[in-house]
Amino acid sequence: MVQLLQTDVGDLVQRQRQFFATGKTRSLDFRITQLQRLRKAVIDARERIVAAMAADLGRPEFETIAFEIGIVKELDHTLKHLKTWMRPKKASVPLEQMPARARVHSEPLGIVLVIAPWNYPVQLSLNPLVGAIAAGNCVTLKPSELAPETSRVLAEVLSSTFDPDFVNVVEGGVETSQALLEQRFDHIFFTGGTAIGKVVMEAAAKHLTPVTLELGGKSPCIVDSEIDLETTARRIVWGKFINAGQTCIAPDYLLVNRKIKSQLVEQLKKQIQQNYGDDPSQSPDLGRIVNDRHFQRVTALLDSGTTLLGGDTDASQRYIAPTLLDNVSPDDPVMQEEIFGPILPVLEYGELDEAIAFINQRPKPLALYVFSRTDAVVQQVLEQTSSGGVCINDTILQLALPELPFGGVGNSGIGHYHGKNSFDTFSHQKSVFSKPFWLDLDWRYPPYKKKLGLIKRLMS
Repeated sequence: MVQLLQTDVGDLVQRQRQFFATGKTRSLDFRITQLQRLRKAVIDARERIVAAMAADLGRPEFETIAFEIGIVKELDHTLKHLKTWMRPKKASVPLEQMPARARVHSEPLGIVLVIAPWNYPVQLSLNPLVGAIAAGNCVTLKPSELAPETSRVLAEVLSSTFDPDFVNVVEGGVETSQALLEQRFDHIFFTGGTAIGKVVMEAAAKHLTPVTLELGGKSPCIVDSEIDLETTARRIVWGKFINAGQTCIAPDYLLVNRKIKSQLVEQLKKQIQQNYGDDPSQSPDLGRIVNDRHFQRVTALLDSGTTLLGGDTDASQRYIAPTLLDNVSPDDPVMQEEIFGPILPVLEYGELDEAIAFINQRPKPLALYVFSRTDAVVQQVLEQTSSGGVCINDTILQLALPELPFGGVGNSGIGHYHGKNSFDTFSHQKSVFSKPFWLDLDWRYPPYKKKLGLIKRLMS
């Protein structure tokens, strides 16, 4: 573990600036080589990552392979397209400025700080790392101390893969994060809660450092009356309870058309039982809450509304059963903050306008889900709500498409990434305009008197 104090951080950043100044990170060959090394390192460390995730979060191996080792898919996509992304892009030149040429060059920003969360500690560390390397930057990565085993594995794997002056992993707690934020980076990428996101943005403002903030919020799930009940319930249960509900885009609450509410609830119960058995505490496929503090926070939310299913807890195991809540008031604690646990409130609505108004009265969410066979219903939701992203008739899977930008809006985040969007996030789009010497018309040079009519015609 690399524990850095304030006096050490400046040296780290300075060494990375010196490495960046050599220009090594700018070539396509260098970037491709580093991404290939990262891919091999992740594959080679797969079993260690699985064990670390089981220790930190009780994560089933399937979920770790799918959602953490799945970063390999992002790497493959980037390796396939990076040469194209790096090419200067042609821009048009108006007739009056010809002959000339205009291009947009993507150049690296410099030194990037990535502060990662604990809930998907590999994916949400390495995904921005992939984009930053692809764009030609040096990176300092700060994994979350709340997933200590995974943090240790990441530090060991990346330190043995990269020159520390190029990619460095800094472990530690709040003091380490504060020390890092005192430094001037060229970009800060933070994933976590809104409250800490504000702290990061305030620290970045002192140096006018641009930020990407991937936050969260209460992602609603609208369920229309015209649906396939069984498939809808299966997909909602899967998206809600993977990683014990500790997913930033998990459906946070349901808004169900009251015509089908009771039928949907029965299907949700059925799917939970099929997924996790009669005693979910014994299921190998249900994770655990990350630590005691979060366990106490989530457990307190069980006092809201009426429990339809679940509600069982075991503090010694940090276990909370998959839980459905009914009769929840908008003023209940469970509706005041992102749940980040295996609790799903089921609210109802009569007309779609009611559900949309309910969503729009609250901060813009990171994700919004809508289940409906009716195109008009889907279109109304798309047109009348704002969210980081929308997933129709499914949950979570929008995250897995590298060509879809992932990010929030308003309280749920600033900026976006994945695929080329990651490359663009960590690049400066530099405008380059060039003209030859062989023709130099005098329409723009003084004296202006005889040229005023021409310029008026050009600008009309």
